[in-house]
Amino acid sequence: MKIKTTAALIASLLATTGAASAADQVNAAWSGITEELFQTFIVSEGLKELGYDVAEPTQTQVQLAHIAVGNGDLTFYAAHWEPLHEAFWKEAGGDEQLVRLGKLSSNSLQGYLIDKKTAESSSIKFIEDLKDPEKAKLFDTNGNGKADLYGCEPGWGCERVIEHQLDAYGLRDTVEHQQGGYFTIIPDAIERIKEGKPTLYYTWTPLWVSAVLKPGENVVWLNVKETSLPDDQSGNTSVEGLGNLGFPVNDQMVIANAVFVKNNPKAKKLFELLQIPIEDINAENQLVNEGEKSMEQIEKHATDWIAGHKEQWDKWIAEAKAAE
Repeated sequence: MKIKTTAALIASLLATTGAASAADQVNAAWSGITEELFQTFIVSEGLKELGYDVAEPTQTQVQLAHIAVGNGDLTFYAAHWEPLHEAFWKEAGGDEQLVRLGKLSSNSLQGYLIDKKTAESSSIKFIEDLKDPEKAKLFDTNGNGKADLYGCEPGWGCERVIEHQLDAYGLRDTVEHQQGGYFTIIPDAIERIKEGKPTLYYTWTPLWVSAVLKPGENVVWLNVKETSLPDDQSGNTSVEGLGNLGFPVNDQMVIANAVFVKNNPKAKKLFELLQIPIEDINAENQLVNEGEKSMEQIEKHATDWIAGHKEQWDKWIAEAKAAE
């Protein structure tokens, strides 16, 4: 499957408006993270069953995806995290240009983890414990005496929280946020932990990483002593059995262009209804980690999931078709 870039899409849509020139055509935004395609394809398949002409996903950075959907250059984005992406939402026009719909997936977690061996031997329980230079240098991978944090995918939104917390928790002198393509750097963290080396990393769920590095078995979540968040984010940061992770528990939602939603009640209803259990996303992401990562393979993951939930799927489609 061919994936459009934002520039290519905008060039092809110069004559369109926020409502889109054809009400039956939709264009999906996609961040470039392979593990988000599953949700995108499931939403797209539903729209196809409602009679829409669904273009191939358009790859763009998360912040730009919000702007493109708000402007009407793209129709929807199926991996909006609420409240993590609140700043992107506001920057793209907020309620005037965008609509948040449904809860495609709930109870998504984020946070900092370290290997269990080091947690037990050093009594590190809080990210703030790394203000202690002696504890921080346990996680030094480049010889400068600071803890190296395998961090966030640039531009995804989590880096804004991490950078804020490094200041808020007084960690600038002892911790360095190592950024790069997440799926380029995280294999090194995994290998270090397998080798028994102290390792500090950020991750989120749903994602395959926590199936490889299992919390409670290989690694442990670090807590924060108090919550401090940027971008007017708020929400519950404490998780039963895990403590205060410092990041709000998120819902993954579909965001769509406000004019499109107003003119397309069937699509709106579909966006409101669709739900994917977090364990199903984890399972699909594990298939991606095992090598099933082509567009065609992920699209098949989506259609296989639909086939496995056919009774519920048919109810959603029927209800969406009846919407006016």
